[in-house]
Amino acid sequence: MTQSSETAGNLPAVLEAKGMTKRFGSVLACDDVDLILRPGEIHGILGENGAGKSTLMKLLGGLILPDRGSIVIDGKPRRFVEPLDAARLGIGMVHQHYSLVEALTVWENVALGETGALSRERIRERVIAIGERYGLEVDPDAHVRDLSAGLRQRVEIIKSLRREPRIIILDEPTSVLTPEESEQLFEVLGDGVRREGWAVALVSHKLEEVLQATDRITIMRHGRVVEQVLTAEADAPSLARAMVGRPVTLRAGTAAIGSTFEQMLDPGPEASSDGRSPTLEIADATLSAPDGALLLDGLSLEVRPGEIVGVAGVEGNGQTHLSEVLSSLLTLGGGGVMVDGVEIPTGKAGAMASAGVVVIPADRYSSGCVPEMTVAENLLLSSMHKMATRGILRRDEITARALELIDQFDIHVPGPDVPLGQLSGGNQQRVVLARALSFAPKVLVAHQPTRGLDVGAIEYIGERLRAAADGGIGVLLISTDLGEIAALADRIVVIYRGAIIGGMDRSEFDIERLGLLLGGSVGAEGAA
Repeated sequence: MTQSSETAGNLPAVLEAKGMTKRFGSVLACDDVDLILRPGEIHGILGENGAGKSTLMKLLGGLILPDRGSIVIDGKPRRFVEPLDAARLGIGMVHQHYSLVEALTVWENVALGETGALSRERIRERVIAIGERYGLEVDPDAHVRDLSAGLRQRVEIIKSLRREPRIIILDEPTSVLTPEESEQLFEVLGDGVRREGWAVALVSHKLEEVLQATDRITIMRHGRVVEQVLTAEADAPSLARAMVGRPVTLRAGTAAIGSTFEQMLDPGPEASSDGRSPTLEIADATLSAPDGALLLDGLSLEVRPGEIVGVAGVEGNGQTHLSEVLSSLLTLGGGGVMVDGVEIPTGKAGAMASAGVVVIPADRYSSGCVPEMTVAENLLLSSMHKMATRGILRRDEITARALELIDQFDIHVPGPDVPLGQLSGGNQQRVVLARALSFAPKVLVAHQPTRGLDVGAIEYIGERLRAAADGGIGVLLISTDLGEIAALADRIVVIYRGAIIGGMDRSEFDIERLGLLLGGSVGAEGAA
């Protein structure tokens, strides 16, 4: 927390939203929402995916116009027609999906939206100065396409801070960040609140994040405010219950809410593969970068029918390359992949899918779906050719099948013809999962399947992965979230610098040994 909530509560509001209401077609995204932001305070906006949080922030940032309601800043009613109106009044916004141009440099991205003559040196100096002041150092001449998610987030924040805002709106700022990057972000926010008196609105669905970083919490559900509490008086179970409207099993998201490793473990029996042969075998897989650096270094693992194998590891140790090999996007330099004992060529388009390997990619927004296409088109993207006659799509059949999957996977959507980009992140992930499981795969590769999801969606995805394994599918769960792996996996293997360096069955789970393996200590394998 940044300061005493009582002290902040006595300060006059810098921004007050009254009765904010916004409808998109038949969906009431914000329904008579009130919100007060005070200087020197971080105000958490908590809710499920699709609760209306992002819509509310877009209303405050001038990105969309309300159907009804008003915004008062420093006691004066204001009306925003465009984002620049909000910016002129001291509102800065950091978006959930980065609004950066990848082909441009950092300083060029920061300059976007500036009026008048541009000075490259002046903007570069401004980027450097903001970076040094707030601990957001980034090379102003680097191309955005070459930056990690954490550095891109820094660029987004610098873009906001260049106008010296008094009100900072952050929409799901940590959804693609590592824990270390998230911690650095909150240090920057806390420093700005203390030194500059910022009023911060932090939109999130991560309970521990909100409990640790905020002074006050507003909880939204189905477009309405259902509860407002002081952070000091809140706890994770009560917040989760308010978000979802029912008690929630938090074990599948325990890494996000601060539980111990032992509390993560489900005491139930581990799955049995009945001594069956592996359905997926990766043997001595090697992969090199163009400069010769090893990306996968003799990686070997097995997944049997009916089990979930969790691949644990610190981000950047080859997880993405492993996922892309199993997506037929990369060709191995050595070793091989076998499905039911048959070797499958790597890097050949469609070969893995034809063999029964289906992948849920880590970034659903850029790799797992096409936001501009409809829900129906995304659900049936890989099987559309089966619903065509002489090149003409059978629309009635497509709609009927899409409605079946929408019902089966409880996808919350007005209809199958709605663009996927209008759905919440949780419902987008349900679409990706529904498409993957509709193929009845032999192997399901789930790469960071709950990243960016709320506790209700995490619970649902976990149940679906467990059900898939119980149905005989071999599940390879690739995740940096130890809570997720501990809650779901029957067996853990650890990836380090492109190789599997050790592992343990569920009955052998040991946090100390796991920590050593995550750090690259191969000797920990024999320590059990």
